[in-house]
Amino acid sequence: MKRYTRNEAAIAALSPEQHRVTQQNGTEYPGTGEYLHNERPGIYVDVVSGEPLFASADKFESGCGWPSFTRPIAAAFVSEKRDVSHGMIRTEVRSTHGDSHLGHVFPDGPRDRGGLRYCINSASLRFIPVERMAAEGYGEYIDQVEVK
Repeated sequence: MKRYTRNEAAIAALSPEQHRVTQQNGTEYPGTGEYLHNERPGIYVDVVSGEPLFASADKFESGCGWPSFTRPIAAAFVSEKRDVSHGMIRTEVRSTHGDSHLGHVFPDGPRDRGGLRYCINSASLRFIPVERMAAEGYGEYIDQVEVK
C-alpha cells in the first residue's frame, strides 16, 4: 500500500482558498466549489497528501451547497474530531495523514446508503478521473468507482 504524508511542498503550492480551507479550517461559500456538480467517474484525494478520500459512486446531491458523499473510500484515511466552533457541536472530517480540514459529517444522509452525509469542501480535494487512476497509483480503488 502506498504511503501518504503531509507534504510541505504541496502545502506551499496551494491556492489561497485551498490554504484557508485545509490549513486554517475554513469553509467555501456554499454553491461555489469546483466539484459540487462534478458527475464524472473517479476518486477525490487530499490536495496535501494524496490520500484517497471519496469515490464518485458514493457522491450524491444533498442540496447543501457542498459536494456530499455517503462514506469515505477507506476509514483509515479519514479522521473525525469533535468541533465546537461557531456555537455548534459538529463532527469535523480531516485527512488522516495530511491533516487537512475537509469538512464535516452529519447523520442526515440517505438512509438506504448508511445515513451519513460527508459535506466536503472542493478546495480540499483533487479529482482523479477513472481513466487516470491506474497511471496515478490509485488502480486498487477502481472497483469503487461507478462508471456511468
